[in-house]
Amino acid sequence: MNRRTEARIGILFAMPWILGFTLLMLYPLVSSFITSFTSFSVLKPPTFIGPQNYVELARDQVFKDSVVNTLLYTIGAVPLSTVAAIALAMLLNTKVKGMAFYRTLFFLPTLVPMVAQATLFLWVFNGDYGLLNAGLRGVGVNPPNWLGDPSWAKWTLILISAWGCGHAMIIYLAGLQDVPQSLYEAAEIDGAGSWAKTKNITIPMISPVILFNVIMGIIGSIQVFAIPQVMFPGGAPARSTYMFAMYLYDNAFRFQRMGYASAMGWVMFLFILLLTLGALKYSDKHVHYETS
Repeated sequence: MNRRTEARIGILFAMPWILGFTLLMLYPLVSSFITSFTSFSVLKPPTFIGPQNYVELARDQVFKDSVVNTLLYTIGAVPLSTVAAIALAMLLNTKVKGMAFYRTLFFLPTLVPMVAQATLFLWVFNGDYGLLNAGLRGVGVNPPNWLGDPSWAKWTLILISAWGCGHAMIIYLAGLQDVPQSLYEAAEIDGAGSWAKTKNITIPMISPVILFNVIMGIIGSIQVFAIPQVMFPGGAPARSTYMFAMYLYDNAFRFQRMGYASAMGWVMFLFILLLTLGALKYSDKHVHYETS
């Protein structure tokens, strides 16, 4: 069989992926980029307007508020979810009877649909009848109005973000099981305590896993939509929870401004790219890769 025939067979086998990538990724990307330079209301043919959508974004105060809200959410949600996932993974990495049950129990919340989660947390964080505030009142604490106070609403979303850390927890658990036990044994001989072993062995050894999950967390936080859309429609209260993806959705499907929404999509892509590159750059001196 000559090389030309081998190449044809290879392309034939790769064709399903090539078609899928072209139709489901490449074409939408190119189309949205072109659309971002047009005025397009879906009901009428698009009209080319150049960079006007991007110029308008720079002047749009609602857009700026949504960006600030999303960045603040990301700054709070990513570290909290990371710490929660690592802590759970370390607990589940111990040799305790019934550990398979506990691992399943902590992973189950990630399987709950987003809308169902939002409905559940509307009840949990209700200022008057919510489960959380009832518990706080029971211990003598005056609880805040989680859903109605602009200064607490964003914190509500940040706290909820830790609920879905099960996927990251599983990845951390796999990373922890790859850490050589001989390192812990050597540290114990030298008299290292639990915190010293965690700081000097566990964290450095799973740092590539932490980097991966942090980047995925940043991407997910920038794109957060379902839970704030259900719990805080319109970004209430006082637009304090109006996230980037919510404003993009409103422009695309409520205001029928597909060109403007496409421009927002590319700005979102730029934000994610810059934050990801920043995380990768910061990781140069803090991520340790095992060498053979």
